[in-house]
Amino acid sequence: MFRNSVNRNTQSVASSAAPQARRRFAHRAPKTRMSKAISAVVGVALVGGGAYAATNWVVGLAGGSSGEGQAATIANLTITAVASPSAASLLFPGGAGDVVATITNPNPYPVTITAVNLPTNITYAAGFTTSALSTAQTGCSSATSDVLWNFASGTSGSTHTLTTALTVAASGTLTVTLTNDASMTVAAPSACAATFFSMPSLTGVVATGGAATATTSPATDAWTS
Repeated sequence: MFRNSVNRNTQSVASSAAPQARRRFAHRAPKTRMSKAISAVVGVALVGGGAYAATNWVVGLAGGSSGEGQAATIANLTITAVASPSAASLLFPGGAGDVVATITNPNPYPVTITAVNLPTNITYAAGFTTSALSTAQTGCSSATSDVLWNFASGTSGSTHTLTTALTVAASGTLTVTLTNDASMTVAAPSACAATFFSMPSLTGVVATGGAATATTSPATDAWTS
């Protein structure tokens, strides 16, 4: 009787304890799964972070490492006569007058002109009836006009420095009035009155290419000697 009573009591205690234990484990189970999930995420984060971490394997640069560049080509400027703006100072025998021209720069960088090279003082301008310079003026040709570049000498290619350097923008144009840089001798024929002149071609310019601020067009400049 005693043993049976003890067994029944033991079973009773065990029976009553089992649901409590199950309830405790039931509460713990989700907590355990959550902990595992958090651990897994942290582990992935650590692995990902490790890919960007600094190491003791320092990598340097091999000698002679370089890249490739390329310089632009050099193209000549073009200077052409234009009618606008019109010359303010007009030619007459023994006097000087303005010359208007447009400078075109085909280069992909600015070009700065500091001087011009002139033909000889017996190389004359050709006369035309209109500013279009399309119809020759009778009796006022490049052989007879006596119109030349001011300060030209007996030597072809003489250098004459501009009062102010002119910078033509990259792939741009600049219109400039060269004040009193044309000259008409006292021997000019009367046929050259009321005539438009195509000035003799310059033999060259003194110019450099490179970064610079472009001159605003239209500009006014000159050489005075």
